[in-house]
Amino acid sequence: MSRAYELAQVNIGRLKAPIDHPSIKDFVDNLDAVNALAEGSPGFVWRLTGEGNNATDLAPFEDPLIAINMSVWTDIPSLGAFVYRSDHVRIMRRRREWFEHMDLYMVLWWIPAGHRPTIEEAKARLALLEAQGPTPAAFTFKVPFPTPDLTPVEPVLDECA
Repeated sequence: MSRAYELAQVNIGRLKAPIDHPSIKDFVDNLDAVNALAEGSPGFVWRLTGEGNNATDLAPFEDPLIAINMSVWTDIPSLGAFVYRSDHVRIMRRRREWFEHMDLYMVLWWIPAGHRPTIEEAKARLALLEAQGPTPAAFTFKVPFPTPDLTPVEPVLDECA
């Protein structure tokens, strides 16, 4: 069955040091494995990359310490399984070693199947979530919204928060 919509996600984080600093090395050393895990996960469609196999060389914000991760998935359960029930959890649990606390760091939104979101779109969705809270145009795992064709979705709780 082909889908009319896919799920876009972006998450950002402010590193505690520049990406090439020794204190960030273990995070960087795990990027290829985590990205390969994502790409091999059911429901994975696409992820943002820069010049290398990740997005660490991209500088989407004025603050050079803010890193970005953006991907597209077939649906919320597939993304939730990768984020909260795969080996990704092992790295995510260590995020405080490398990243500062941010109140707003992730947003989800539905896109037409085949569309690949831009960094500017992602920034606009983050801003929308910050300004309005969860809406059909910008939401979270805890407060999900159905696809625009109203396919129902269930909340995915952040089990690692």
